[in-house]
Amino acid sequence: MNGVSLFANVGIAETYIKNHNIDIVVANELLENRAKFYKEHHKNCNMIQGDITDENIFDKVLEKAKKQKCDFLMATPPCQGMSVAGKMREDDPRNSLIKFVVKFILKLQPTYILIENVQGILKTSINIDNKNINIVDYINDKLMPFDYIINSTLVDTADYGTPQTRKRAIMLISKHDKWELPKKDKKITVKEAIGHLPSLESEEISDIQYHCAKKHNDRHISFLRHTPTGKTALDNEIYYPKKQDGTRIKGYATTYKRIDWDRPAPTITMANGSVSSQNNVHPGILKKDGTYSDARVLSLKEIFILTGLPDDWHPPKWASENLTRQVIGEGVPPRLIDKLLTTIPKEISE
Repeated sequence: MNGVSLFANVGIAETYIKNHNIDIVVANELLENRAKFYKEHHKNCNMIQGDITDENIFDKVLEKAKKQKCDFLMATPPCQGMSVAGKMREDDPRNSLIKFVVKFILKLQPTYILIENVQGILKTSINIDNKNINIVDYINDKLMPFDYIINSTLVDTADYGTPQTRKRAIMLISKHDKWELPKKDKKITVKEAIGHLPSLESEEISDIQYHCAKKHNDRHISFLRHTPTGKTALDNEIYYPKKQDGTRIKGYATTYKRIDWDRPAPTITMANGSVSSQNNVHPGILKKDGTYSDARVLSLKEIFILTGLPDDWHPPKWASENLTRQVIGEGVPPRLIDKLLTTIPKEISE
């Protein structure tokens, strides 16, 4: 079965999709560097780079999808307007990109559709003909007359084979039969996922590809060494985050924080290379002198594993570390898509 991917980013979501006899043959991505990255991993896919709201781009993607007889569609439109990590403005124009997804579906009429987004989409409204309409209601109203059965639900990637907690809104849509959620898996902890990797300090390099520590300044290293596993340095009595002039830094309890060994990792965000962002610091190991090892953010290799990417996954040689960290934070953990596709209605797919 051929498929089309809208708002494809770099194609992380598609990592395991061929396991289910689905071949993404057409894709669209707005940003040039993401589209170039995508082509490195999906060389046989027709990637059309450009703005889907542009009529010429929309028609070009649709024409290619029709020509390739795409019967599967996946869409992951930008979520900043609905994300708790953003400003959560209902008037954010990115919220209305879902209208172009619906328009595309109605013109293509694929049998299977998978829409993924932040959990806020389930409660967000968009303006339709000067009326605010809930996005889920809008999708139902538009698609149900065409025999689509829509299963809108909230899932956590940690329940489906990914050692990372990431709550996502999922819409499983198919014609003629309901697309059910798969059974939940046993959760994988950070220790189970990355505990085998060697300890690293700032700027250290291991023999494992991509397992290298970012460089941090001496102030960051000092307070992180005195921060226990699962705790934030903001709570340290002596070695707490401070500016160069000694002024104590204030912040959210999720900042300057080590993650926990015994749980799935917290959500990996675009800012995963900064100790001052959310839950980005390695858990560390208590040493004999009372300090903790690994005073650093997670390495790229650790992030790849916690995202559920295979061992042989690698970014293009031209991609910077910062770009790679950003697209991982933007991407859909691929094990979630892999699991969801195990329950695609068989009587139709066969």
